[in-house]
Amino acid sequence: MREELTAANVRAARWIAVSADLLQIVLLPAFFPGALSPASTAIDVVVAAILLRLVGWHWAFLPTFVAELTPVVDLVPTWTAAVFLATRNASASPPPEVVVEATARHVEPPRALAGPAAQPRRGPSGE
Repeated sequence: MREELTAANVRAARWIAVSADLLQIVLLPAFFPGALSPASTAIDVVVAAILLRLVGWHWAFLPTFVAELTPVVDLVPTWTAAVFLATRNASASPPPEVVVEATARHVEPPRALAGPAAQPRRGPSGE
């Protein structure tokens, strides 16, 4: 996964993955193995290229691509699952940077109150 993954890239990748899966599920009769099956494969190749560009390489994309090329298994929203898996940590904002300033200064202890209670106690010898 790319280090400079932005929130905009994550949103775009998720939107594209959900759209591709929805398109292939809704248009299933047209994409069912037959005359238009190459169109489904073309959609998968284009989606894979776009997602790699937006998110970068993630291990979840390889089994997803294989699943999308397998008849009937391609009905599972695998692009959506793979993108959410690949970007699960990227959507959280980075923790705030904590800066601790270490400055030492001398603090005077509070002075005792004036009066008899504030006088130091002396031992029996008067010391």
